[in-house]
Amino acid sequence: MISAKSKYALKAMLVLSHEYGQGPILISEIAAREKIPRRFLEIILLELKTVGLLRSKKGKGGGYQLSRPPAEITVGNVLRILEGPLAPLPCVSKTAYQRCAECVDERACAIRIVMKDVRDATARILDSTTFADLLKRAQIAARGRGAIEFSI
Repeated sequence: MISAKSKYALKAMLVLSHEYGQGPILISEIAAREKIPRRFLEIILLELKTVGLLRSKKGKGGGYQLSRPPAEITVGNVLRILEGPLAPLPCVSKTAYQRCAECVDERACAIRIVMKDVRDATARILDSTTFADLLKRAQIAARGRGAIEFSI
């Protein structure tokens, strides 16, 4: 499960992706649109700015904006910044590997094998899904709202 911080970050990144190319967006506007506590959002956006995903402008016409197009930023980028490694166990992490102290035979550990599959599948999805993809998915879902689908 992801933290509230990561969920809010993803929501803010979607707003900034939707408004990409329109100039900076005020924190208060993002917070109001997505019902995110403003102070918490300030901390999140500052962290994303520090790692280079966002730019900010002070003063009149200021706010935050993406530093790159939405098609160049993946969900995996954001989650790794805020949550750390995607791996459910340290023994399957690519960036924070740590052998389990109680493990007798890491290569034959059934738990490690399945958790590696989980890590790989999760990374494949999150690293191939950009914010541009999320915007397209949301548009498709909004168009289909209220439509009834039947299949036989």
